[in-house]
Amino acid sequence: MKNIRHFTIILFIIFFQPLYFSQIPGMINYNQEDGLNCAVTYCMVQDDDGFIWIGSDNGFFRFDGVEFKNYNAKQGLKNIEVLSVLPLKNKIFIIPFLNNIAYLEKGVIYNTNTDPELRKIKTGAGGFDAFYNKKRDESFIFNTTDFSRIYKYKNDKVQAIPLYFNSPKDQLRLINFDINSQEIILRDNNNKIFSYNILTKKEQIFNIDTDKEEWPIQMEKNILISVNKKGNRIFLYRLEANTFRKIHTIELKKENNVHSIYIDDDERLLVGLNSGGILFFNQPISNFSPSKKPYLFLQDYVINDILIDTDKNMWFSSRDNGLFFISQKFFANYINYFSDIKNTANITSIAANSNSVFLGYNISKAAIYSPNKKYTEFVLDHSQKNEHRAIYANNKTVLFGQTQRVSQMDLSSFKSFAPKTLQIFNIKNIVPYLNNEVLICNNSNLSRYNFQSKQIVGTLFNERCYTALPYQTDSLFVGTFKDLYKVNAKNKQKKLFLEGYYFTDLKKLKDNLYAGATNLHGIVIFNNHKILQQITQADGLATNQIKKIDLEKPNILWASTNTGLIRIELTKNKPKINLFTQTDGLPSDKVAGCVIKKDTLYIGTSNGLGILSIKELLTQQKFINKKVIINSVIMGAREYFDITKNLITETPHNDIIFNLSFPDFTSQGKITYRYKMEGLNDNWNISNSSEIIYNSLPPGKYIFKVFGLGHGGKHSYTYSSVPIEIKPRFWQTWWFKVLAALLMILPIVFLINISLQKQRDKKLKKIIHEKKIAELELQAIKAQINPHFIYNCLNSIQFLLYKKDYKETENYLDIFSQMIRKTLHYSEKTFMSVKEETEYLSLYLNMEKLRLKDQLEYTIAISESVNPEWQIPSLLVQPFVENAIKHGIPNLKDRKGKIDIYFDYSDSTLSIAIEDNGVGIQNKQETLAKNNSFGVKLSQKRIDTFKQLFDTNVVLEINSLSEKTHGTQIKLYISPYENKNTGLHH
Repeated sequence: MKNIRHFTIILFIIFFQPLYFSQIPGMINYNQEDGLNCAVTYCMVQDDDGFIWIGSDNGFFRFDGVEFKNYNAKQGLKNIEVLSVLPLKNKIFIIPFLNNIAYLEKGVIYNTNTDPELRKIKTGAGGFDAFYNKKRDESFIFNTTDFSRIYKYKNDKVQAIPLYFNSPKDQLRLINFDINSQEIILRDNNNKIFSYNILTKKEQIFNIDTDKEEWPIQMEKNILISVNKKGNRIFLYRLEANTFRKIHTIELKKENNVHSIYIDDDERLLVGLNSGGILFFNQPISNFSPSKKPYLFLQDYVINDILIDTDKNMWFSSRDNGLFFISQKFFANYINYFSDIKNTANITSIAANSNSVFLGYNISKAAIYSPNKKYTEFVLDHSQKNEHRAIYANNKTVLFGQTQRVSQMDLSSFKSFAPKTLQIFNIKNIVPYLNNEVLICNNSNLSRYNFQSKQIVGTLFNERCYTALPYQTDSLFVGTFKDLYKVNAKNKQKKLFLEGYYFTDLKKLKDNLYAGATNLHGIVIFNNHKILQQITQADGLATNQIKKIDLEKPNILWASTNTGLIRIELTKNKPKINLFTQTDGLPSDKVAGCVIKKDTLYIGTSNGLGILSIKELLTQQKFINKKVIINSVIMGAREYFDITKNLITETPHNDIIFNLSFPDFTSQGKITYRYKMEGLNDNWNISNSSEIIYNSLPPGKYIFKVFGLGHGGKHSYTYSSVPIEIKPRFWQTWWFKVLAALLMILPIVFLINISLQKQRDKKLKKIIHEKKIAELELQAIKAQINPHFIYNCLNSIQFLLYKKDYKETENYLDIFSQMIRKTLHYSEKTFMSVKEETEYLSLYLNMEKLRLKDQLEYTIAISESVNPEWQIPSLLVQPFVENAIKHGIPNLKDRKGKIDIYFDYSDSTLSIAIEDNGVGIQNKQETLAKNNSFGVKLSQKRIDTFKQLFDTNVVLEINSLSEKTHGTQIKLYISPYENKNTGLHH
């Protein structure tokens, strides 16, 4: 566990000459302009969430990589000079300079007034040390000038533990505290070093051979650090068993006093100096070589504390200049490659030969860097500060193309000169051409320059050009401000090839395949005839503005842009694209170009040269191994810091604010958030604000999900989430809405029901009235049937008497009397059975047979599917039989008259067929009109009345039989007809 040291110790003097570099590329200074509004910063510590906590003379700060959140007297601090901040499990412990201990919990500061338990801790004004055991969730606080007791803080309670030593307590100094074993290591004025176990109350003396002038000051990772009182040496001891064994003695330089000392995880020593700066010993203590010089940086600032965070980034708190930060990748790159140079200038051009890398800056300065780390700087033109536009190099000659001139250097003598013939051009590019020749692109033309004869040997294109590429013998591609031409080098004829593309660089991938960097359209892949592929932001490029392209392999390009370095691997399908930025170790995102030597990338940026391994770049994680921290959730007017509990609110407190942090410090504040609210919609949104606001969220259950996006587009390895429930007010609940709907609907239903009831009553009255009329009509029809039937019978009797056939008249009268009785009986009934109908028809036909003697035969048949007890409308069939006899039979001369009656049932329909073999009909409507049968008319009227009264469908069908059989067929269909004895039913 990290122990927190007091910084009032003044140590001594260093006697050697270190390597100086004041400002490392990529080092960031956070100060008042960034929200760190304090003059002095002290101790720094990182908590489990990744936040950096800083003590200062203006309270303390929490830094999440974007915002410094300040806690001071306004929030409840009684003493704003905070020397130390100690993260506990659920609290941030605050130890000010004076005796006013406090802690931060859930956004609220508790001091000795609001939590009396804190009054038990007496730290005094002589300094402190504090330690925390995460596993047991307990912390210990020492008063560095009073070793009579130690304070243990656990479960919100303070326990003062007495300490018992054999040595005088006022002569003791704290060296270290082992939080696990709870052993204190101390020294007395005689440099006796011993341990004291808080649990067992036992002392153990360590063996150590120290000089009387030494002053052991601290212990880090089993390494004891001691400083000679005269200030000329630092001694390093390693603890082995119960003995401190001296391992190294470091000679110090007299002019510098040591202010603070830190040992990193690789056992490398960092020393803060009172005179300003940090000495970094880039070697482990276990393999220390005194001859290897340390590096001195930040020498203009006094550093109070050093912190190496969980990502091995380095933090430095200063006395008067805020915080300094440098990522591990920046620092490692600079220490490993540029320990003896100042590499912070703006590189605008880069090239290489087989031995060296050549750099052109935005001023007339240039440099040569060799793999053996030899770096040579020189100025090409002292009279003007011309920016470098292009560099060409082979193993003998280098051409530095500046804005207004080209300088040539002989690498054998390292002498440079500017040929007079090349001092008038506004240089755009230098392109290799023939042996000892290059093509110089400028604002006037495309010139051939022979660097051996140092002469312009011809002009191939008489317009402004930006780039060129020889692709065949005597053939070139030449790019202007807007178009690409094919140019014949012999006759200088040009032909427009690609229109509308501003090419900034051209490279040959292989035979008849080329790549072009454009200013607005990304990267274009083409052959001698057409464009084959265009790679743009839609394919994953960070930008469509490409400065330069360099080849790793024929199918792998590196594109230099103002937003980083892009690697493009051409595949059969979609290209594979990787973006590398400052977060990956580049000194700057503004890249002028790169040089590739096997696995090593030399990258020219606006903040110096970067040297990186391709393999390491590609094996870096594609995501950020961090999660977004949801600091708090504000719902209505209440802020919730504990988001592990159910967060429930209700309208009108349904405005939700999420306070977020994504502590990815290498992104240097370039943080955005990708978020959505599940349950509201499935759309992901992007915001660069750390406050995500939802106004008037409707009632429901939601899950807020958020990813952190760092610089370069890398995102957190997973999302953070928090469930939210918005409960409705009672008038928004489903039951209230249903009740309200019912209360609104019921009156309407009631009114509609009243209206419908009135309509039903009116309709029922109408139906009853109509049925009453129909019943009266039926009675009237029945009243008509009796006279009509009697009239017809009397006509028949009269006919028999006229013939003086008295015997037949007597028989006829006998049957007639039976017919009259049955007719009177059935005319009073609405329905009669099929059996009764057939009996009635038999009487009638027998009577007619007597009248017609041998001229009439009849048959009456009932199908097995017909129940004789089924009910049918009374006296329905007889009028049709009578009509058949009257109009079909009498006029027959060549055959005897015949009547067939047949009852059948199928498909829920009862059918009654009446067939005669009479003269037949030609047109049934016409025949009916001619005959004007009163009986048939009455029957038709009865059918219509039955339909109205009983909803029974009775259909009359009249058919003429064939010429072979002669006659007429009458069919009656009664439906729907249920097979029940009760008669007709629906």
